[in-house]
Amino acid sequence: MIERIIFELGPWSWWVLGLVLLAAEVVAPGVFLVWIGIAAIVTGAVSLLLWDAAFWVWQAQIVVFAILSVLAVLAGRRILAQGGDTSDEPLLNQRGARLIGRTAVLEEPIAEGRGRIRLDDTTWSVSGPDLPTGSRVRVTGSASGQLSVEKA
Repeated sequence: MIERIIFELGPWSWWVLGLVLLAAEVVAPGVFLVWIGIAAIVTGAVSLLLWDAAFWVWQAQIVVFAILSVLAVLAGRRILAQGGDTSDEPLLNQRGARLIGRTAVLEEPIAEGRGRIRLDDTTWSVSGPDLPTGSRVRVTGSASGQLSVEKA
């Protein structure tokens, strides 16, 4: 049955395969089937040009499709690697890192290297030089939910 469909569709069978692969990528995204689908469509375009050629048998078409698939996947990986993940908020999920450089007033004194400050709606544990309550401090670092501060 499949052989008959491929025979009747001729070079368009590659286009159908490519569109099915692109549709499968939409249903199950992973940015992998896109490249193989593109390779199938390119193979279909070449098949439209070479369909009547004696050397363009199904074995040659499969070899061309396999080579184009590998090349398309490698090119796709390179394209995606170059894109990078640039964001207007690179520290969005790093709350402590977003606070570096801000100043605050100590809510609890820093005694023996530990104290507390309030920034926005959160009270943060801080480490730094011993300072009395009410001192202004600047956040210099963040590690494991604790901020490092220095006198501002």
